[in-house]
Amino acid sequence: MTIPRIGIIVGSLRQGSFNRQLANAVAKLAGDRFAFGFIDIGDLPLYDQDDDADFPAAGLRFKQQVEECDALLFVTPEYNRSIPGVLKNAIDIGTRPGGSNSFAGKRGAIIGTSPGAHGTVSSQQHLRNVLAAVDVAVLPQPEIAVQFREGQIDADGEVADERLHKRLLLFLDRFEAWLG
Repeated sequence: MTIPRIGIIVGSLRQGSFNRQLANAVAKLAGDRFAFGFIDIGDLPLYDQDDDADFPAAGLRFKQQVEECDALLFVTPEYNRSIPGVLKNAIDIGTRPGGSNSFAGKRGAIIGTSPGAHGTVSSQQHLRNVLAAVDVAVLPQPEIAVQFREGQIDADGEVADERLHKRLLLFLDRFEAWLG
C-alpha cells in the first residue's frame, strides 16, 4: 500500500510559531503512516493578476508542490477571528492563473492553535469556506482547535499534554481512514 503524501501548509511565518510546533508534533506522532512534507508560503509574493502572464517562480513552485500531494494539512492560527493573510494569499496563488487551480479535487484537513480561549474555531470555519470555494474536500470531524498553553508540546516535539495527545491520535486515525 502506498503511503499518502501529505503537504503541510502552516499559516504562520513567525519563527517560533505555535502552529509550526503543532504541525511538527503531528507529523512526529503520525509515525510512518503518512509521508509529510512542508510547503513553504513565506516566499510567495502578494497575488497580483497582472503577474498571471509571467507567473512568479515561487508561485509555480508552490503550485507544483500542492499538485504532487495526495492530500493537504492546513495548520492555521487565528488572527482577528479569521485566517492569516499569508495563508489566504497562498490559496489565491494556488488557484491562479485562471483555469489552473492546483487545489482542485484535493482532500484536506484543518487543525490549529492560538492562545485565545476558543483556539482557532473562527479561523477554521473561514478556512473551510475558502477551501470549499477552491474545491478542497475537508475532513469534517474531529475539529482540532487548540487553545495554546506552554508545555503542551515539549522541546523535542513530543505532545506532552495527555488530553491533546489523545485528540491528535484520534484526528490522525480519522484522517487516515477518510483518505483510505
